[in-house]
Amino acid sequence: MSGPIRIALVEDDPTQRFIVSEYLAQNGLRPATHSNGTEFRRACAQEMPHLAILDVHLGEAEDGFALARWSRARSARMGIIMLTAAGDTLDRVVGLESGADDYVTKPFEPRELLARIKALLRRSADAAPPPKMQGQHRVGTALLDLDDHSLTLADGSRETLAATEFDLLKLLVENPNRPLTREWMLEMAAHREAEAFDRAIDNRIMRLRRKVEADPAKPEAIRSVRGVGYMFVPARD
Repeated sequence: MSGPIRIALVEDDPTQRFIVSEYLAQNGLRPATHSNGTEFRRACAQEMPHLAILDVHLGEAEDGFALARWSRARSARMGIIMLTAAGDTLDRVVGLESGADDYVTKPFEPRELLARIKALLRRSADAAPPPKMQGQHRVGTALLDLDDHSLTLADGSRETLAATEFDLLKLLVENPNRPLTREWMLEMAAHREAEAFDRAIDNRIMRLRRKVEADPAKPEAIRSVRGVGYMFVPARD
């Protein structure tokens, strides 16, 4: 990553915010501090950080999970570390499902947080940006064309996909064999036809399965992941 490392810390407790920010500053990482999600979003509108440290419980309607989902929808490469309550397994699970890369439980040693930050920054620096997908991709019995937003069905007929259908299929194809949460898919793909998504993303998936599955009742390409959402499984040649 080029230029100075940008780190954001969202923590509503002023004492904790001061301790963490001062320790990181002493180690060459001076974070931009925010006491709530509104401040964080406003700062991100100007420039996204390389890494965000998000407290789960912010004492407001918008918690750290919501901020993690919002951040991940805008940057696939930004590192996200959640600060969770000690021993709260549910917080850790939900945080990772919301798009977080790592978590640190409270109370924690600042040195542990620093070590996790450095490890995550190293992984981000080493990771090459994902290639832009183009061309045609097999989805079940159909063939998705990412260049002209069309789908060739098993009978040879071709149809132009609605914006939401295309966005969903593209999102699935770009993340093969990876369970995707409904919330994340909603935030990534609902920007064009939000009204349609108000009826639930499940309805849209059901319609797609009718087009790409040999048997929509027993889907092989777009599979359900219990308690999470959906996963695209490429066909084995």
